[in-house]
Amino acid sequence: MDKVYQRQGRPEKALSQCERALELLQEGAQLSRICFVYRNMAAIEQARGHLDRAIEHLQQAHSIALSQSPGGLEGAQIAHSLALACSSTSEPHHNDSAARFFEECISAYRSALGPQDTLTLSAQDDFSHFLLLTGQQESCAEIQRESLSLKKSTFGELSAEVAEALQLIGGVEMAQGQMRHAYRTLKKCLDIQSMLYGPQHKKTKATQRTVDMLSQSPEVSERRKESRLETRPPFCAVVSSASEVTSSMSNS
Repeated sequence: MDKVYQRQGRPEKALSQCERALELLQEGAQLSRICFVYRNMAAIEQARGHLDRAIEHLQQAHSIALSQSPGGLEGAQIAHSLALACSSTSEPHHNDSAARFFEECISAYRSALGPQDTLTLSAQDDFSHFLLLTGQQESCAEIQRESLSLKKSTFGELSAEVAEALQLIGGVEMAQGQMRHAYRTLKKCLDIQSMLYGPQHKKTKATQRTVDMLSQSPEVSERRKESRLETRPPFCAVVSSASEVTSSMSNS
């Protein structure tokens, strides 16, 4: 019934139904059902913008899930939801909790599903964005570098997931003043985006602007000049080739 009230846009009614269900369930100590109801209540409160209440309900569900199966998949999913909820609040005191829940869910996902599973990689991406927003740029780039080969084998070399990883790494390199590394990383990202979305897509165009800007930096432009010089044939080879052409023309 709570789902019906949610669809009708009546969150108060949905919550009252959940509370009534909790009263009935606690009498029979049906822990898995109680956990499910708390997760529903958290979703309703989060949709209303009441993040603190959503976090409280998720913490209740989390405690129950861990009591039933420590390190289990349900506990990992709830920890992931808690991490996202805590990282969405504007209050800094939730940051430590968010980091702890991210680390918990990633560890549990790896144990239960493996490092290449999409849930594991998705949680790592969410953690990376959180680290970036909280000024921990190098930690963000480190996670993405470690997951890059896994993303290539899971999603393919030319995938959106690989492009996004390269974009995060390149952005951090650029912020740290490593213009040559950033140019090389973002150029790879641009090549993938061009193939996936086409040159006129907003993602491709935004990356193209960044690559063009980086190409004008002294560190990158000097290296590109050096590369062009290195790929030119030696002067003696050019002279020798020209002589052979001249000789051939005069003999004919």
